[in-house]
Amino acid sequence: MTISTETTGPSIAGEVYLADVRRKPRRSGRRRGPGSAAERTPLAVSIVKWVLLGALALIMLVPMYILLISAFKPQADIVLHPLLITPDMFTFDYLWNAITSEKFNVVGAYGITLLFVALVNFFCIVLSAPVAYVIARGRTRWHVALLVVFVSGLFIPGQVTLIPVVFVLRVLGLINTIPGFILFETAATLPVTIFLFAAYLRTVPRDIDEAAALDGASRMRAFWSCIFPIMRPVVATIIVLNSIGVWNDFVSPQIILGPGSGVYTVTTGVYAAVGEYSTDYTVLFPTLLLAIAPAVIFFIIMQRHIIGGLAAGATKG
Repeated sequence: MTISTETTGPSIAGEVYLADVRRKPRRSGRRRGPGSAAERTPLAVSIVKWVLLGALALIMLVPMYILLISAFKPQADIVLHPLLITPDMFTFDYLWNAITSEKFNVVGAYGITLLFVALVNFFCIVLSAPVAYVIARGRTRWHVALLVVFVSGLFIPGQVTLIPVVFVLRVLGLINTIPGFILFETAATLPVTIFLFAAYLRTVPRDIDEAAALDGASRMRAFWSCIFPIMRPVVATIIVLNSIGVWNDFVSPQIILGPGSGVYTVTTGVYAAVGEYSTDYTVLFPTLLLAIAPAVIFFIIMQRHIIGGLAAGATKG
C-alpha cells in the first residue's frame, strides 16, 4: 500500500497553520480614540496636581502679600481693607519710621545678627568637616555608630533642649552672653552639617587621599588642602541653611541672651518693638518687613546652591 505525497503534504501544512492561528491572540479591530480613558487619566492627574500646587501657593503667598502691602498703609486701611492697596494709601512714612525707631535699631540688629551668622557658620564648618571626613573614610561599625549619634540630634526639637542648655550655660557662667549663644547655635547646627558633609565625602574618590599621602601630606593636611576645596557645593548649602536658621531664630536668643543683656537680634528686636497692651500695625508690619527682607533676598539668590549641594552627594562621583 502506498501513500501519495501530494495529499499528505498539504494536510500537514494546513494543520500547522491552524495550530499557529489558534496560538495567536485575537486582535481587536477597535482603536482607542483621543478621548479614551488611557489619555484622560494623565490629564486629570495633571489638573489635580496644578490645583493642589496653586492652593499651596496661595496659602503661602497671601500672608506674604498682606505683610508687604500693610507695611505701606495706615492703621485704618490695614484693618478695613487688608487685601487692598491704592495709590492714596501707599506711603513710605511708616517704613522710614521703623528704620529710625528708637525701640528697634535696625542697623544694630542687622549687624549683630550677621555677626552671629558668620561666627556660627565658621565654627560649625571647622568642627564638623573633619568629623565628617573621618566618618566617611571609616570602614568599621564604630564610624557608622558615630554618624548615627550625630544624626539622632535631628530628631530632638531644639525647644526641648533649651531648659537643660540654660542650666549648663548658667553653671559655666555663659548665660546672657554672646559666647554662650554662639556655642548653643553651633551645637544645634552640627547634626545636619555632619550628615550632609559625610554623604558628600563618600562620593569623593579615595584616590585623592592616596595621592596626597604619597606626596607626604598628613590626613588633616590632605583634607584641608585637597578634599575641602572640592566640597564647595555642599559648603554653600550648609551656609545657606545655617544662615537662614540663625537669622530667623527667635526662641534661642530670647531665652539665652535675654532682654537684660541688651543684645537684640532681628527677631528679638521685632518683639521688643511690639507694644505690651496694644499693637500698632503701622509699626509691626514695617518692622516685620525689615526683619524678613534680607533672609528672603538671600534665599532667592542662593537657592540654586541648596539644590546643587544636596544633589551633589546623591550620586556616586
